[in-house]
Amino acid sequence: MSVPSQQGETPIDSPNRLNMPSNANVNQILQTYFQKKGFNQAELAFIQQQNISSEHNVLSLEQLTKKFSAETESISTETLPDYIKLLKEDPQTGGGDLDAPFLEYRSLREWIHNALDLYKNDLSALLYPSFVHTFLHMMSKQLVDHAVDFFQEYKDDHIENHSKDLDQLQQIKAASDIQNNTIAKLYLNNKYSIRMPSIPFELFFQYIQDHKFINLIRIVNQYLNIHIVTGKLSPVSANGSAAVDEGIAGHANNQLDEFHQAATVTLESQVNRETRNRSEQSQRGSHIRNNATGRFRCSAIVRVYTQLTSKGRLYADLLVYISRSTDIQAELDTLSDLRKQVSQGSAALPSVCIYTFHNTHDMLNCLTISDDTTLVAGGFSESFIKVWSLQGKKLLSKSEKEQGQPGTTCKKLIGHAGPVYGVSFSHDNQYLISCSEDQTVRLWSLDTYTNLVCYKSHNYPIWDVNFGPHGFYFATASHDKTARLWSCDHVNPLRIFAGHLSDVNTVRFHPNSKYVVTGSSDNTARLWDVQRGTCVRVFTGHTGSVHAVAVSPNGRLMASGGEDHSIILWDLGSGKKLKSMTGHTGFIYTVCFNSESTVLVSGGADGTVRAWDVKMGTPYEHNHDSPDPKRNKPNGKQQNDKKEMEKAKSTTDMSKRKKGSIESNDHLSAFHTKHTPVYTVQFTQRNLCLAAGALSSPPLDL
Repeated sequence: MSVPSQQGETPIDSPNRLNMPSNANVNQILQTYFQKKGFNQAELAFIQQQNISSEHNVLSLEQLTKKFSAETESISTETLPDYIKLLKEDPQTGGGDLDAPFLEYRSLREWIHNALDLYKNDLSALLYPSFVHTFLHMMSKQLVDHAVDFFQEYKDDHIENHSKDLDQLQQIKAASDIQNNTIAKLYLNNKYSIRMPSIPFELFFQYIQDHKFINLIRIVNQYLNIHIVTGKLSPVSANGSAAVDEGIAGHANNQLDEFHQAATVTLESQVNRETRNRSEQSQRGSHIRNNATGRFRCSAIVRVYTQLTSKGRLYADLLVYISRSTDIQAELDTLSDLRKQVSQGSAALPSVCIYTFHNTHDMLNCLTISDDTTLVAGGFSESFIKVWSLQGKKLLSKSEKEQGQPGTTCKKLIGHAGPVYGVSFSHDNQYLISCSEDQTVRLWSLDTYTNLVCYKSHNYPIWDVNFGPHGFYFATASHDKTARLWSCDHVNPLRIFAGHLSDVNTVRFHPNSKYVVTGSSDNTARLWDVQRGTCVRVFTGHTGSVHAVAVSPNGRLMASGGEDHSIILWDLGSGKKLKSMTGHTGFIYTVCFNSESTVLVSGGADGTVRAWDVKMGTPYEHNHDSPDPKRNKPNGKQQNDKKEMEKAKSTTDMSKRKKGSIESNDHLSAFHTKHTPVYTVQFTQRNLCLAAGALSSPPLDL
């Protein structure tokens, strides 16, 4: 007879007890259950150490939790990396090396600047908050000298968008000043929000973890609020400000307007003023009383001197003196063109003459037309340049003239060791400047058709080159993220304009020669002060690389276009966007203003030349000020033409809406080619628009 079991126990020989799982099966069941609940291997090791075979080894849930937490904490701590242990022990220090924060930020900055263009703009948003908190961290740890050096070395990277905040942060001279500084308290007490796609975020976090950047990990955990977004980020707003949910809520995180207000620019156009004076002289019938003769010489006389600054760097001050031309015939031709200049606007569209180059076999990279429209030059991938006459005349070199030879229809200039990407004529047609993939710039004489000077300074291919309005200076744009200013009598650059985050694709001079405008693959354009070599305007608004820029002859406006198929008109005085012009269906290669700054023409990969009304939709729309009010006053015939054009335009707009066109309202007209991408457009002094491009093979319909 069996002994009765205790209450709640199952007899050993009971059928129910015989059907229960074994100890090993119970262990396996528990292990599977905990794995499903997300426990790791260290936690499972603790479970396996329990003596499940003991029938009296019963623990309550609270006891199991306490014992489990103590065991797993010791196991997990042993498996953590050393730099994470140090961060957990003292999250405020971030390492004992005094130079560690400095070096970590420097490495991060270099890594972002060398990143792919696809992710560079997104990653750059991390630099400013990292800069601020690195500076405040070093100040709080009494590393005053290190903090001051760090601030002075890298503040220029952020002064364009955060000038106001940096001015207040610069007032911090000791750790005690942090609590009394409004901006410092704002950044320490609030998280800085950043919107970023998942891929650049993963690259960034993997980078700081692999390099054990403790201070940057601390900054990300404590002071940054990174929102991971899917797809492309929305473009910036019209005035160039960042997205509204970036930065600290309630604080002006983008202070580009303050930077533009602090950097004043002189926009008076020397060329426009001289043209107006000449026009007035021509209307009064005045004669040029100048008996001097000789060849047309360079109108800019430059004296360059250097001085040693406190930092030991050499800077060159450029003193430009503008002198009158001594070529009487050139002056008379200019006055004749001004008399015959056609007034253009919404009621008078420009006439366009396009030059198509055949049999180039996709080897023609660039084209430029001389100011007097007598010559055209093209750069080829086969490392040479060709110069043609637009007047149908044979080109003669000096030696051919002396020998009485007939000349040739074109001249080939050989000297580069790589594809030629940019060419530009001097204003007097005496010289041609070219740039190439071989990292050099070459000056050519159009008298002898030979190479005169080779300029070397860039470390990467040079994408564009442009002669200044007076011919003595020229500027280059390169893959090394810089633009550089040169003079013809110096083999080394006079200025290096550094600030773009990617390739500088194009460069153009302001009409007064005091500024240079650049366009870049970082989706921005910039205005640079030639004297100081600093950036005075930043134009943000494009969603693709900027490949074309142009400054209006009156010096007030700038137009930019590129890969986003749109043209943006900017006010150089305020640095603000005036409007966006859409209509192109391909990349935009070139833009140009007419002589009165009222019409803009553009050309691109879609094989069209398009004309735009500059004033429509801008504050200048109802401003009727002009150098010659009599000329711009419409007569009866012009008013009738304008009414007919408006009627025709309204009919065209209706058809465009039916076809789903995206042309903006200020689009005046489109001039289509068959299969010719337009490389360059240019207005003559009589306001005739010249365009040029290379015939491309039509796409095959498969």
